[in-house]
Amino acid sequence: MTMQIRSTTILGVRYKGKTALGGDGQVTMGNTAVKHGAVKIRRLGNSKVLSGFAGSASDAIALFERFESKLEEYHGNLMRAAVEMGKDWRTDRVLRRLEALLAVTDSESTLILSGTGDIIEPDDGVIGIGSGGPIATAAARGILSLEPDLTAGQIVKQALEITSEICIYTNNHISVEEL
Repeated sequence: MTMQIRSTTILGVRYKGKTALGGDGQVTMGNTAVKHGAVKIRRLGNSKVLSGFAGSASDAIALFERFESKLEEYHGNLMRAAVEMGKDWRTDRVLRRLEALLAVTDSESTLILSGTGDIIEPDDGVIGIGSGGPIATAAARGILSLEPDLTAGQIVKQALEITSEICIYTNNHISVEEL
């Protein structure tokens, strides 16, 4: 059974040695927008890792805390922390019930983590999660092919703006963090 996470868009881009992760600010309950300026991006691991979430906010906060402890345990090694987090998330009865996805990135890796133990690393350094994730990913890839002089942060911002015009669960209150 695949979990469908809606109600947000998180987009990550690694490009020309820089990394950016951004998200919209909309929080929804069912089909109603209840908040417009939420920040869904966090810096973890001594600010060397960017992380964003899609899904339940309370579940995501629990996952951020757990993932940050894995980063500390494995001395900032993103891939190792992600693998260990994936193992825990899949096997722990409490964690398995959490309804969220994490997007995590540093200067070398860009990953999507799910509760089924999936750790997905895209070939091109572009990731998108949430209801607008596929739209944002497509927009970012299009921008990359047409605007090679932009920074990773500019690409993320433009792609999220495009997504906010299409996805009803994504707004244009965009926050972007860069490494």
